[in-house]
Amino acid sequence: MRATSRGAHVVPAVSGSSLPGVPSPTAPVIRADGVTVRFGALTALSAVDVTVTARATGLLGANGAGKSTLMKCLLGLIRPAAGSLSVLGVEVADGAWDLRRRLGYMPERGCLPRDMTARDFVVHMGELRGLDHRTAVLRASEVLFQVGLEEERSRLIGTFSTGMTQRTKLAQALVHSPDLVILDEPTNGLDPAGREEMLTLVRRLSRELDIAVLMSSHVLEDITRTCDAVVVLRDGTVAHDGPIDDLRDGVAEGGLRVVLGGDVDRVAALLTARGLGVTPGAAGELAVTGAAPDALADAIRDALADAGASLHALRPAGRTIEEALVEVLS
Repeated sequence: MRATSRGAHVVPAVSGSSLPGVPSPTAPVIRADGVTVRFGALTALSAVDVTVTARATGLLGANGAGKSTLMKCLLGLIRPAAGSLSVLGVEVADGAWDLRRRLGYMPERGCLPRDMTARDFVVHMGELRGLDHRTAVLRASEVLFQVGLEEERSRLIGTFSTGMTQRTKLAQALVHSPDLVILDEPTNGLDPAGREEMLTLVRRLSRELDIAVLMSSHVLEDITRTCDAVVVLRDGTVAHDGPIDDLRDGVAEGGLRVVLGGDVDRVAALLTARGLGVTPGAAGELAVTGAAPDALADAIRDALADAGASLHALRPAGRTIEEALVEVLS
């Protein structure tokens, strides 16, 4: 990635697509057909069928759902007991070595050498992925600048904060300009500011750099903000896969839900008298529709004041996208 200033667009300097025998770029990012993985008596993945075509896909599931196992299969670190798996149009079982030159991987756990500088480590990882030393040095400088570590590149990793460590892991995953980057919990341990910066970096990968992204996360908001599609695993099987917009289709839009204390019937009557639609919900709840959100909020405020009621909560009516995902996961 070539940088000109912080926040500037990044231009891939090395492309894995020049590898001989690489299939058409129109091939699915990931295709799994009947993938099954067993560890003794435990079945970690059971006949997983999924096709990923989106540029940024979220991988969701509870602990033990099979997310880590699937990612290790994609990297060629685990061979399935049954089924076939292809990444970027290449069968993992047949082309794992060449395929790894086209993949970037950011692990969840802190596994970096504490006695190396960020620069030396990223250069080393670039060389492991096939870059000559001169190119690896250049690329390391560029990606460390892009992730905001240019001033700390000569510091030992052992002195880094959690945020700096996460950025170093991202830099080494990008140093060789991969076609697909696999991110395992990239915001893990970050404070709100660090999390915001990491999500911005992740979104740029697919939107600006045309690098496909598969991101595993326990934070639903991270997925909805950075990804175009989602794969949900539950007990080693695919519970849902497809565009996030498919989930949004089932989310009610418009209206506000008010949770109040006091005379609910009186508040409902006052709102109805204003020509608004009012639907009772759980105890102390009303769904109010029939106007723009700002106008609804004003009407609810006035009705509560007139009825002498108290406001406990005010939020959009209907399910949120997070609630829709929770339903799939449960």
